[in-house]
Amino acid sequence: METLGFLPTAGFFYWVGVLSAVYFALCSGYRLLDALRVWVLGSPARVGPEWGAWAVVTGATDGIGKAYAEELAKRGMKVVLISRSPEKLDQVASEIGERFKVETKTIAADFEEREDIYNKIKTGLEGLEIGVLVNNVGASYPYHEYFLEVPDLEKTINKLININVISVCKMTRLVMPGMLARSKGVILNISSATGMYPFPLLTLYSATKAFVDFFSRGLHAEYKSKGIIVQSVLPFYVATKMSQIRKPTFDKPSPETYVRAALNTVGLQTQTNGCLPHAFMGWLVTVFPTSVLEKFMMSTNQNVRARYLRKAKGN
Repeated sequence: METLGFLPTAGFFYWVGVLSAVYFALCSGYRLLDALRVWVLGSPARVGPEWGAWAVVTGATDGIGKAYAEELAKRGMKVVLISRSPEKLDQVASEIGERFKVETKTIAADFEEREDIYNKIKTGLEGLEIGVLVNNVGASYPYHEYFLEVPDLEKTINKLININVISVCKMTRLVMPGMLARSKGVILNISSATGMYPFPLLTLYSATKAFVDFFSRGLHAEYKSKGIIVQSVLPFYVATKMSQIRKPTFDKPSPETYVRAALNTVGLQTQTNGCLPHAFMGWLVTVFPTSVLEKFMMSTNQNVRARYLRKAKGN
């Protein structure tokens, strides 16, 4: 009787194992085919002046934003550069104009200040045929920290929401009607891989970037039938001033390398990690249970925080 009682149990676990293996194989096969489609076989939507004469890039004077402005200018688009510093804007606009022989325009705006700036930006964009919008401007913590211990917390809350969340919604509101009238346009919203999963000690930053990702995916579903592509871009580390990584590597590419790869995913992926190394890391993130990933990131970020505080104390 014990043997007979054991067989159904053994059979149950056997079929659970078989079905799990089949499910994993199917998921892995789908991921592999999708990777081949995007990175090897796919034909991306060329992002250039055929969408409209002008590209608008926020946070355009450094890092990923500057790289997008340069790459779009290289493809023949006129570029509107929006950032905080008039001096840096003029310098980057001059460099792009001379290097790529395209018309440029600058709008100085501090996205931390929520009032008035969007009327100024609207005025600056009037009359332009805008084919591409890159919502890149972003801000983070000064260092990894527990939420209630973030320096100037009240100011940081307002800053990150104004820059990372409100700017994306407001800029889209300004630019999309013109795209809709022409039934074509591309909106590239720069989120972050930290928005893919809970990221302790950068919790507010992670949460604002998760908003950007969900907003982008929902917007794409709403307007793709009307000729507008909205893409959520979720990079891992890129060698920029914000990441404090100076030397590019294979998995931490330069902004220029990253942007060239990311633009080649437009039309192939609504949600992209941008380049092949980051796509692989993004796949790994989805494999591990959230609890395991959260524990690992908590431990890692605690170590990063401790190193920063030791260094700050030493100075």
